[in-house]
Amino acid sequence: MSKTQPARMTVIRTEIVAPSMRRVVFGGAGFDEFFGRHIALNGGAFTDEYVKLVFLVAGFDYPEPLDLAVVRETMPQAAWPVLRTYTVRWVDPEARELAIDFVVHGTGAAGGDGVAGPWAAHAQPGDTMHLRGPSGAYAPDPTADWHLFVGDEAGLPAICAALEALPPGAQAVAFIEVGGPADEIALTTVAELDIHWLHRGEAAAGTTTLLDDALRTWEWREGRAQAFIHGESALLKSVRPYVLQDRQVARPDVSVSAYWRRGTTEEGFRTWKSEQNDAVMRPGAS
Repeated sequence: MSKTQPARMTVIRTEIVAPSMRRVVFGGAGFDEFFGRHIALNGGAFTDEYVKLVFLVAGFDYPEPLDLAVVRETMPQAAWPVLRTYTVRWVDPEARELAIDFVVHGTGAAGGDGVAGPWAAHAQPGDTMHLRGPSGAYAPDPTADWHLFVGDEAGLPAICAALEALPPGAQAVAFIEVGGPADEIALTTVAELDIHWLHRGEAAAGTTTLLDDALRTWEWREGRAQAFIHGESALLKSVRPYVLQDRQVARPDVSVSAYWRRGTTEEGFRTWKSEQNDAVMRPGAS
């Protein structure tokens, strides 16, 4: 099957994970198609596995099976679907289900701005969604002396998946920014976990320096660290240089990426991210 033909999934149920997070569990006939791709991707071992959700535009008839290349070639631009990138929280091959956690602003409200949050806030069993992918790049290295996780709500699903993949006795430290105590969720792991929840209160997501401040004042551990730093784009300018330069963590041991950028749609975010990558590639860039 072409990479431009996403798997068509059905909403099985939804769950309230926290006031700011809604879980949507997918299944249906498209699961086997997705699961084959999941296993082909490093045997399903990546804990930052992600997909692109395909939001169709109301009022248009799309080809079935959906092929994004065909859509762009044969349909007007107004009909081109909107794609949003999300982490796969878990995959259950026995139940033939997969879950994705969405950040929303209150489960009884519109779900916030944008496309994906409002959709997740109102998703019902029987609704359909096309999933393109998956992709991924990170998994905890069992040879590391300890593991560092830094992120906000957007990075929390991947952090949870990584913590669940750690073996007994592994050493892990996590710094996670959320709105408040009610947004803290139960973390499941057999590792030895030192968790630091940081509350921004009334401040808007992506506007604080809580993660950077907390990490810089924390007593760094000895030994080889593997770091996973994912969330709002400001982390790339604060936490990343601290870990790479000040703490001299080897570049191959650092998984760092902006999951979103405040005030920017995903389309604008992709343009910004491409510009950042180009800047890094220029001679003399740091």
